[in-house]
Amino acid sequence: MGKSDQAVEFGWFIPTTGDGKHIGVEPERESTAAYMIEVAQAAEDAGFTFALIPTGGSCIDSWIVGSTIAAQTSVLKPLVAMRPGLIAPVLAARMAASLDQVSGGRALINVVTGGSPQDLLATGDPLAHDHDGRYERTREFLHIVKSVWTNSKAKKDKYLASNQAYHQVEPVHFTGKYYDIKGGASQPAPVQKPYPPLYFGGSSEAGKRVAVETADVYLMWAEPLDWIAEQIAEVEGLRQAYEKDHGAGRELRYGLRAQVLVRPTGEEAWREAWEIISQVDQEALRESGRRFTQTDATNQKRQNDLRERSRDNDYILGPNLWSGLSIVRGGGAVQLVGTPEQVADRILEYIDLGISSFILSGYPHLEEAKITGELLLPVVKKKLEARQAKAAKVESA
Repeated sequence: MGKSDQAVEFGWFIPTTGDGKHIGVEPERESTAAYMIEVAQAAEDAGFTFALIPTGGSCIDSWIVGSTIAAQTSVLKPLVAMRPGLIAPVLAARMAASLDQVSGGRALINVVTGGSPQDLLATGDPLAHDHDGRYERTREFLHIVKSVWTNSKAKKDKYLASNQAYHQVEPVHFTGKYYDIKGGASQPAPVQKPYPPLYFGGSSEAGKRVAVETADVYLMWAEPLDWIAEQIAEVEGLRQAYEKDHGAGRELRYGLRAQVLVRPTGEEAWREAWEIISQVDQEALRESGRRFTQTDATNQKRQNDLRERSRDNDYILGPNLWSGLSIVRGGGAVQLVGTPEQVADRILEYIDLGISSFILSGYPHLEEAKITGELLLPVVKKKLEARQAKAAKVESA
């Protein structure tokens, strides 16, 4: 719960809307199955343990992609999007349990409550314009999902061999504001117990309240350290209040979604960073500006604020922290830029705040997975090991 000595995990990103060295232009590479598998395998070889698969109107479906890359990797865990309101909770639970089964217990679930108003309207979400209502619905949704996951109990069957078992399901009945479930059940049961980990993003108070009640990992987009510290403090306050009211503790880890660009020298890293947005045209800028102003997502508004605050300083937010990609890229666009030593030090600063899960990405995703795995991850690991050794020496003194 916000401890810097937690095990740290690193994930990568699967580009499902095309890929390339530049953004704000037509993608230079198609997101074919072969290419996404290649990115996933490169990430696995580079030392990443999981991969975020995005969701939205322009993305190839995350469940299809997750199943595809799981079949072509051995340890990489697909982090797929579960979207309350756009899918029924019992069906969502069955899909996730099925992915967990066929992947050998590697499914991770990204709970996506919102999205762009256009996407929500296009998919027929009746709460497209009700921000807080969507989080109320998510609370009910996850209650049902968890219930059907955990209401399947393994029992020995006397008619089967002694080492076999079947699952006896206790049907779930639920009546709430948004869902009415009669006899809900999920077969198969998840491999992971009690269920696949739930990753959850949402910077509004409504989102944070639901996160402390339901999530395993609370995700934030990269921001300056003081902004992240404030968010964690707010979530921790809500978590402690929830524990007090309910008389039981809930463990919650913290995660960070960030772009990354590391090179042997700082000059090369910054040159490559500016190159990513070097071909953005005015029409792309206008379209991005229109989308950004129409959002009701608190986290996107925070990214917009960071971009405007840093515009007169070449989009530099702080040491090795750059918001240049956010002129055209929505979502988590803040980038860590610098040498392996510099970026590793920035990551350790986030770890000191309580971050233990990092989802990184770079353009193009295939090459940057390899470069990040070769240059950055070993430096971070070495620094963490040195810290742990020092702490152990102090404890034994």
